[in-house]
Amino acid sequence: MKIIFAVDDSDTNLSVVETALCEEYSVYAMASAEKMFTLLKNITPELILLDIDMPVMNGLDALKELKLSKWASIPVIFLSAHDNEKYEVTGLELGAVDFISKPFSTPILLNRIKNHIRIDEIIQKQTAKLNRLQISMLSVITNLLGKRDYGTGGHIERTSKYIKILIEEMKNRNVYSEILSEWDTDLITSSARLHDLGKISIKDKILNKPGKLTKNEFEKIKAHSAEGERIINEIIEQTGDEGFLYNAKIFAISHHERWNGSGYPHGHKGLTIPLQGRIMAIVDVYDALVSERPYKKAISHDDAVKMIMEQSGIHYDPKICDVFFIINEKLKQIHNN
Repeated sequence: MKIIFAVDDSDTNLSVVETALCEEYSVYAMASAEKMFTLLKNITPELILLDIDMPVMNGLDALKELKLSKWASIPVIFLSAHDNEKYEVTGLELGAVDFISKPFSTPILLNRIKNHIRIDEIIQKQTAKLNRLQISMLSVITNLLGKRDYGTGGHIERTSKYIKILIEEMKNRNVYSEILSEWDTDLITSSARLHDLGKISIKDKILNKPGKLTKNEFEKIKAHSAEGERIINEIIEQTGDEGFLYNAKIFAISHHERWNGSGYPHGHKGLTIPLQGRIMAIVDVYDALVSERPYKKAISHDDAVKMIMEQSGIHYDPKICDVFFIINEKLKQIHNN
């Protein structure tokens, strides 16, 4: 059965809602918004019925907080004894999908809920279709890049797999858990595949040069971070859709920043470097070290891990380095397959 949250400080109102919905839905009744947010950590409903007049945190404030969280997409219907246009307008502006005045009839409540759940299901299907299209476009772009840059194709696929493992272990160990709890890991790992997109503008003779780069050539290589951000921003401007590409843009611009501020392009340091960049910095370098490139031989897995750990707190975020060390054998398996 689909799950409905009913949030109201009146036991009588909760009883009416439960009685009206119990045959068709699994209803979780709670007396406060605080309890709703606690329960959301373990259960995700299809829809929330939310009273406006509640102590401590009223329904309007609860909706504001909800829309800033990872549960922002859950449709919310306000229940209120107020017959007040101002309340209704405010609620709808904040993101409520409907507004039902109390007392309400069971048929009206059921029909409203069915309609909004049906609309939400249609939106989810369209969103899933769009995500598949975006992932397909990513695959085409990264394949094109891989054909130009020796080793980059495999590098892109491997680093996205490394990142997923690293993020999952960071979550398990509560490392930057407040940020990671808001992330869609699959979306993040897909967008990470565009971190080297800017290399598409670098000439082949520099990109695949077997010898040491000149100072000028190295500056052109370094420019790929800012170029990747520029290309992604151009796509965003033309499509008007930043959602999927937001993280890709951050990966592109920040994955060569260093913990001590010695990286590029902006010389950001410490926690001013976006978490995406701090994560990618480690897996990007690991894969580069253990892979053969036109300009260098590969080094062993153990030597690569040692080099990275020696730079913990210097080039790399020490908390993420500690997690990297724990899962490094899993990365070795991915690279060897």
